[in-house]
Amino acid sequence: MRSPSTRVTRLDEKQSTSRERLDDLLDSIPLATIALVRDGHPVAFPIGFARLGDEFVIHGSTGSPWLRALADGAAAAVSVTTLDGVVVARSSFESSFRYRSATLFGAFEVIADDAKPEYLDALTDRFIPGRTAELRASTRKELAATLALKLAIGDDNWSLKISDGWPEDADTDIAAGGWAGIVPLTMQYGTPLPAPDVEAGTPLPPSVRGMTGEPRNTRAR
Repeated sequence: MRSPSTRVTRLDEKQSTSRERLDDLLDSIPLATIALVRDGHPVAFPIGFARLGDEFVIHGSTGSPWLRALADGAAAAVSVTTLDGVVVARSSFESSFRYRSATLFGAFEVIADDAKPEYLDALTDRFIPGRTAELRASTRKELAATLALKLAIGDDNWSLKISDGWPEDADTDIAAGGWAGIVPLTMQYGTPLPAPDVEAGTPLPPSVRGMTGEPRNTRAR
């Protein structure tokens, strides 16, 4: 039995309690929206994240008032959504999206300074696999300017809703004929664009080649 805060009430047949499917969603997209109340006003902001085991991890500037509010224990709701396709029905009423959407609830915890480098490296490698091996270590100044937070992913502090069906057209619309179906939506990496100050001929690092599928001998332009 799920708590009221995590129970889907609209189209509840689309609710999933599969932790495996939750993890799959959290691992498939690096952007979340976090909502909280700060100084008596509701606020929401987008932020990059990574799921590290049973923890939802974020980081940002110590100067961010919203992150500081989270660090102080403000209750938060985290939303992660990805679109998998457009449902093209025979009526506008039945047209919609295929999507996966999760919300996590709770309070974030500050990651201790001695554990911060490990967490930040893990975050970087989730965003760009293998990248930390190509970089220098973070400086003390950089670490001091960074706030790292984690939210435990428990058994009952999240809700997952999945829409993966076909158009549900009325029998009269089906009988009238016309095309209906799904137009898939995907997110993929494009061709790497070197910064203006990159020297011509500088090779792409293995981490970037791994992201884009570029041949190993590809060179930056």
